[in-house]
Amino acid sequence: MNAAKQLISGKKTNGTSRFLPSLFKPRKPKKHSSRPVYGLAFFIFVLAALSVLGGVQFRPQTILFVAGEIATQDVTADQNLLVEDTVSTLAKRKQVAELQPPVFDLSLTPIEHLQSRVAEIFTTIDAPESDNSDPDQLRWQISEALNTEISATTVKDWQQGIFRKTMREDVLPWLVERLISGVTADKTLLLQYRHGIVIRDLTTETETIRLELEGIPDIKDLRLDLANYIKGPLKLPLHMRRSITALLTPLLSPTLTLNREATNQRIKMATESIDPVYNHIKKGEIIVRQGERVTEEDQMQLQTLLSHKRQTVFPMRIAGLFIVSLMLGGGLAFAKPGRRISDVKNKDLYFTGLLLLLFGIGAKMLMLANGSLIDQAPTEMRGELLPLLFPVSGGMGLVAMIFGFKRCSVTSLILSFMCAVMTGGGMWLFLFYFIGSMLYVLLVKRAQTRSDIALSIFPHIAGLIFTWMGVAMFQRFEASQIWLGCLYVLGNGLLSLLVQFAVSPLIEMVFSYTTRFRLMELMNLEQPMLQELMLEAPGTYHHSLIVANMVEAGAKSIGANSLLCKVAALYHDMGKLSKPEYFIENQGRAKNPHDKIAPSMSTLVISTHVKRGVEMARQHRLGDEIADIIEQHHGTSLIRYFFNKAKEAGDNPREEDYSYPGPKPQTREAAIVMLADAVEASSRVLADPTPSRIRGHIDTIIKTIFAEGQLDESELTLRDLHTLSDSFHRILTGIFHRRIEYPDDKKDKSGSAKKGEDKQETKQGQKNGASKDSKDSKDTKDTKETPAASSSEAKDSLSASGSDKKTSNPLQ
Repeated sequence: MNAAKQLISGKKTNGTSRFLPSLFKPRKPKKHSSRPVYGLAFFIFVLAALSVLGGVQFRPQTILFVAGEIATQDVTADQNLLVEDTVSTLAKRKQVAELQPPVFDLSLTPIEHLQSRVAEIFTTIDAPESDNSDPDQLRWQISEALNTEISATTVKDWQQGIFRKTMREDVLPWLVERLISGVTADKTLLLQYRHGIVIRDLTTETETIRLELEGIPDIKDLRLDLANYIKGPLKLPLHMRRSITALLTPLLSPTLTLNREATNQRIKMATESIDPVYNHIKKGEIIVRQGERVTEEDQMQLQTLLSHKRQTVFPMRIAGLFIVSLMLGGGLAFAKPGRRISDVKNKDLYFTGLLLLLFGIGAKMLMLANGSLIDQAPTEMRGELLPLLFPVSGGMGLVAMIFGFKRCSVTSLILSFMCAVMTGGGMWLFLFYFIGSMLYVLLVKRAQTRSDIALSIFPHIAGLIFTWMGVAMFQRFEASQIWLGCLYVLGNGLLSLLVQFAVSPLIEMVFSYTTRFRLMELMNLEQPMLQELMLEAPGTYHHSLIVANMVEAGAKSIGANSLLCKVAALYHDMGKLSKPEYFIENQGRAKNPHDKIAPSMSTLVISTHVKRGVEMARQHRLGDEIADIIEQHHGTSLIRYFFNKAKEAGDNPREEDYSYPGPKPQTREAAIVMLADAVEASSRVLADPTPSRIRGHIDTIIKTIFAEGQLDESELTLRDLHTLSDSFHRILTGIFHRRIEYPDDKKDKSGSAKKGEDKQETKQGQKNGASKDSKDSKDTKDTKETPAASSSEAKDSLSASGSDKKTSNPLQ
């Protein structure tokens, strides 16, 4: 079982005793990066601004054509409307008003008035002073009371007892009975109410509907009936009948009277209870066509459409958009498992916010164009299908070049939602934007070169058309609309590709993002920086090439970003260009300059190459990802060789002064570069590097780095370390492969003797190598340090090996 398997299984072997206890040691907390306060504030501001923009109606007002005019353009309803048909509503209410029966009050007051006036006349006649007075004076007084001329003969009849008896016992009861049943003033006016009347008895407060109005008598009928009654059933003489008629005719009044106030109130209540008559206008329906004469109904519909557009700001819509977008944006905080929003950088939020802002404004402008500029286009080219042209997929292609798949999913949700809202689309448009953008994200993620991006237009357009067919059938569009939508979708794919190629270089330059295509450019060995490294520091250049091959194989084996690892490995030691002669791989046979300076100064020179490498990376705009890996590829490891050298010199050094400034690797890619750098540098000192020795050496290096806690802040697991060990072993075994010994055709006379000496030296070297390998397998004081004392011991820390002196460091 090799060392990596022993590491995972937990079995103790030589060198493992240091590793296992570290599993139980409390680990130091991670150094959290500064929280992206400004980026988060900008992102929330963008969401608020887009919410306000989505809740404000900027579309130009619809042109109002007056009835009789010729429409100069088509007017299409942009929403579902209910337009009140005032003509039909008035006709319906008029019909209800006509059917509403009038209210007639049945009052007993006229009866009481009749009885009281008759009693007053009799009282006046029976007054004592009337016997002695002038008869003409009495007649005049009664005539004034009745407001009619009364003859002297009539007054005499009224004074007779038989007349009064007839009045009290026969005439008045019959007359009261007729009046109680209801008598109107004019029968001809009553007959105009063909649908009946409502008789409201004021005494009993009850109402009766009378549909048959011909049976209701009026005052004229009552007088005629009275004359027939006193002539027929009563058989009174003529002078008596005249006297009765003369007394009662002026006093008769109708008991049924029209109550106009109550009637109007009931008509008003009935008409108000009638709902208006509405005409349904569907969204997209053409209200007025160009060249046609506008009717009154068309004008009424246009006015209704305008009345719904007077409100331009919708506060509730703004609040709702902000809340929904804020909830969707919260997904950015959990784009990686176990991470919080503090792991999102300011520039990430700046880029995401700016992308949302630009695409949101663009979608709003498209909606305005759909309502104004596109009005000049043919009718079939306008409407709700125009938003299919908007290249949301192109924006998500830019995001896919930078972020991971999970963060792309969250960004696609927000972007698709905002663009669908801005363009006035519904759920079908949101689905089209989201599915199309996620499809493009997959295509961009799989592309390795810019030509791959260009070729991805074909599967992208095919996917967009397939998605459009699905949402079109879901939305039940007509066949003509589906074919027109396919043309728009084709334009969407072309625009997305243009956005991808036009904007991606700007994104790389402005935000210092290192995209896959930028990494491909940096990987070219003809880059000026790599050429300078090859000329000025050839040993470092060769070391970087080997490390690049190792990290590429290792990253692919564990699913990390192999391209980023390879490019970072090529540039990870570029800081050595400032003082290449101070690093052993570049010295050759020259003297070691570290022999003339103190260990502390040597440590400063060695550790400075990390800082200088970061500065050069930012100066040449390699990107933050590569700069971070350069800064972290040594972590906080101890430069052990010069630390021990200072101790041997009698100093009392502190480990902090002889360590790299760090930080420790924060990502898997940075940790892979650290491991490969240390393994490759230390493997140069292996004598007779057989596959088994290489395997043990790699496992020892990885275990030591892990035990020192350098991998605590990365995301590497024990399984990843085992896989990386296998990958490194495969690469190094290929580099240190055995070669056959070629025969020498030119032999001198002493060749045979010399050959014997060479064989003897070879045996001695193999013996020494075996002895050295046995020392590498255990911790002894002779070595003074672990075999994996970081790459600084093997290539950064310089010893006397460059000047053919003996060294106590086995890695040099």
